[in-house]
Amino acid sequence: MTIDAETARTIVGIIGNFISFGLFLSPGPTFYKIWQEKSVQHFKPDPYLVTVLNCMMWCLYGMPSVHPDSLLVVTINGIGFFIEIAYVTIFFIYSNTWPKRRKILLYLFVETIFFIVIVFITMFCLHGTKNRSMLVGIICIVMNIGMYTSPLTIMKRVIKTKSVKFMPFYLSIANFANGTIWSIYALIKFDSYVLIPNGLGAISGLVQLILYGCYYKSTNWDEDDSSHQSEMELNDGPNKA
Repeated sequence: MTIDAETARTIVGIIGNFISFGLFLSPGPTFYKIWQEKSVQHFKPDPYLVTVLNCMMWCLYGMPSVHPDSLLVVTINGIGFFIEIAYVTIFFIYSNTWPKRRKILLYLFVETIFFIVIVFITMFCLHGTKNRSMLVGIICIVMNIGMYTSPLTIMKRVIKTKSVKFMPFYLSIANFANGTIWSIYALIKFDSYVLIPNGLGAISGLVQLILYGCYYKSTNWDEDDSSHQSEMELNDGPNKA
């Protein structure tokens, strides 16, 4: 029994949806802790605010009028959008000072205006799916590459301290699996805009796993982790195709 390319792409995309869904839920323990203590403590909303816009842009990219046959890109990023909005809402509720809340509202306002402008330009100034997917796809690539700078900070610390205590193993595996599965999805029906960011994500995850293997034995597992919590949180904003 042979499977045609479109069926294979759909199967891979569904698997990718499940893996990405798990990544979207990975910050759950952080927000449970915030809810329990009724305070955002040292955690920052920035990664989640960025991921909100990232999800909106990928949903736009997957629209039939922008890039046809990308429904599975829309489904996971649509789900991710609502999950990230829930995270941001929790941050807003338990940010006990007005300046912190004002920052969240300002970020969301700017992101909304930016998204509306891009939608307007895409739908009314560009004609044909090729031109539309090029504009939105390039923006998505730039955003995803920017989001990959946070794991680089963690990897630099691993090399410097020869310790992987602050680089969660299962999150590294999930990032590698997520980047790999979406890269396969993009290769079956070639889509460079999905392939580039997820190929980089797969490489980033692979490097993290290699570092984990290199420095596992030299890790001091009794080291206090309180000073690294906020830095680790930068990894919680997952990047999706």
